[in-house]
Amino acid sequence: MKTYFDCWAEVAATLFSQALAGEPELSESFPKPLGAGSLGWAATLAGDVVGRFAILLDGSILETTLAGEGVDQKAGWKELLRETVGAAAGELLARTGKKCQVTGFEEIAAESQVSQAFQLRAGDRSWVILVKDESRVVEAQAQAKIPAAPAAQAGDRDLRAEAVPAPSSGLSPGLELLLDVELEASLRFGAREMPLGEILDLGPGDVVELDRNVSDPVDLIVGDKIVARGEVVLVNGNFALRVTEVATPKKRLESVRCLF
Repeated sequence: MKTYFDCWAEVAATLFSQALAGEPELSESFPKPLGAGSLGWAATLAGDVVGRFAILLDGSILETTLAGEGVDQKAGWKELLRETVGAAAGELLARTGKKCQVTGFEEIAAESQVSQAFQLRAGDRSWVILVKDESRVVEAQAQAKIPAAPAAQAGDRDLRAEAVPAPSSGLSPGLELLLDVELEASLRFGAREMPLGEILDLGPGDVVELDRNVSDPVDLIVGDKIVARGEVVLVNGNFALRVTEVATPKKRLESVRCLF
């Protein structure tokens, strides 16, 4: 079964090649000591998988512009690594059904007894990345023991089935008719108003800046209503949304009404 570490290694290899200049390759390597000036961050995990997941970088990696020209390289790496640990949690949920949430992400100086070493190679240069995986799966709590019912005597009625009430969905019959209706949902990363002249001048390679910071949540829209917000993650090579905020049921129902 896939572990959180397995998911992180797959996600990191994909995101590094997509987000970093030169499309560098990440591969497993033999552990090597990091030189002076190394930096790293540790994620705190909660849910079905708990613990700590630390990532350490060779300090010389900041001497390059892998995170982009004109970008604070340390800040760029922090955001990228934060994205990898979050995306790994989403990948773990998709692969195993186990829920995992990153509840903390803090800078660290060093680690001992690392779990795995990687090599990030771009052109003729390479850097060491060390990982210390202290995550573990939380064992399911044992179900409360229910005392056995006394053996039924001949002629006795078995009332146990009658004692269990029929489940109720809590929805009105009219609303239940709509549960199988398919609705189109979309993600909104941001918006910007532009003069017509600027739009006509757009060409391949141009960048349009949106009115939303990279760390702000994105909107999940059904119809013309925002029903939830969350953060973008990578699942099996596809973009997905991990929901962090959900609108009240009344607001979500208004989204359905606007489509009919």
